[in-house]
Amino acid sequence: MNLFDLSLKFNGFPIRKAELVLKEIQQKNEAEFGAYINAKKQDIVTYHLKHTPYYKLLAKNFNPQDWDSIPIMTKRDLQRPLKKRLSSGYSSKNVYINKTSGSSGDPFIFAKDKFSHALTWAIIKNRFGWFGLDFNTSRQARFYGIPLDKKGYYKERLKDALSNRFRFSVFDLSDSAFKKNLKKFSSTQFDYINGYTSPIVQFAKFLERKNIILNSICPTLKACVVTSEMLFDEDKKLMESQFGIPVVNEYGASELDLIAFQNIEGEWQVNSETLFVEILDENNNVLPFGEEGKVVITSLYNKAHPFIRYDIGDIGVLSKQSTFKKPILEKLIGRTNDIAILPSGKKTAGLTFYYITKSIVEDDGNVKEFVIEQLKKDTFKIIYVSSDELSEKKKNIISNEMERYLENGLHIIFDRKNRLQRSKNGKLKQFSSLINRL
Repeated sequence: MNLFDLSLKFNGFPIRKAELVLKEIQQKNEAEFGAYINAKKQDIVTYHLKHTPYYKLLAKNFNPQDWDSIPIMTKRDLQRPLKKRLSSGYSSKNVYINKTSGSSGDPFIFAKDKFSHALTWAIIKNRFGWFGLDFNTSRQARFYGIPLDKKGYYKERLKDALSNRFRFSVFDLSDSAFKKNLKKFSSTQFDYINGYTSPIVQFAKFLERKNIILNSICPTLKACVVTSEMLFDEDKKLMESQFGIPVVNEYGASELDLIAFQNIEGEWQVNSETLFVEILDENNNVLPFGEEGKVVITSLYNKAHPFIRYDIGDIGVLSKQSTFKKPILEKLIGRTNDIAILPSGKKTAGLTFYYITKSIVEDDGNVKEFVIEQLKKDTFKIIYVSSDELSEKKKNIISNEMERYLENGLHIIFDRKNRLQRSKNGKLKQFSSLINRL
């Protein structure tokens, strides 16, 4: 029985219609696809200018003949009551409503019309299908957070049951918890793993310590799909080695759609069917393929709520090999609010610190996890979980490396913890700046 599709249909999301529309879009050739994108861009802007008072006010100086004149929407623009942002004819009774994770520091409630949300699921089902996975029949091992209040907890458990998945806790990453996980894998025919990157990496490290290859315990596994947190090359290699299956990188945003998904050739293929993705510079000029800038996205189908030239808060690069039909995300550097400003005024992505310290603190397996916080322009704290305290020699090496890659005069604080603080939904923020840079 197709429980997943039936649950979508029961909740008013026309998944069958969405899948037919998606198939029609995908059958277009490259020339047809370019015309399709340009037409959909114009259609969605015209629709919201006509039917969405909030957007009409936001884009009052828009020149219909000049796409670049459309204003950039930010998360701050959307931090106002939802009913003031909805299009005419839509209310809380006939839309899909959810809340962003708040990982950018600017959470807000958003809405999608039901067909648009059905298209989101059609895209996700299509991409998972690249790896032989079917949401209606494939069994999922899910590494996600879960609400701890009774109502939220049982709601998620019900959704898990309808979606043919079993949820593992991401709040307990101890060896004893992983032993229980392993027992579940040995007794269940899971088809794939899906969830946040960091807890799945920790499970792979546990398997490495125990010298266990997961698909020898659970031979039905086909793939592991990670999302929501940065995936590093070394972690991917470790997971593929210990799981014995391909590790697939997913990039999405709840308010939009699935944005990019690693294809079977290993490319991070952008969702061009329902989104239009641009890379812009600091002055909102469109950058050519191959250049780094902020990721700005237009949702081509959401009529309930405008997401037009929406700055998602990430920095990325589209490959020079990108086309209208097949854009390739070459690199995702991180979030714009994860940029550190050093005493000299130099700016650097927060992930720079993570790259510098990662191989150093993990080379002997002592450090299990770590995050980095910027306390002042010249002061950074490395918070880590380890079997033993880092030696002074190791701390000096890390401090010297950070100065070598960045600039002199930095102060590095080391803070050992029993476990790292995760968000309520179980995500781990790898770098954060705690200073006011305005």
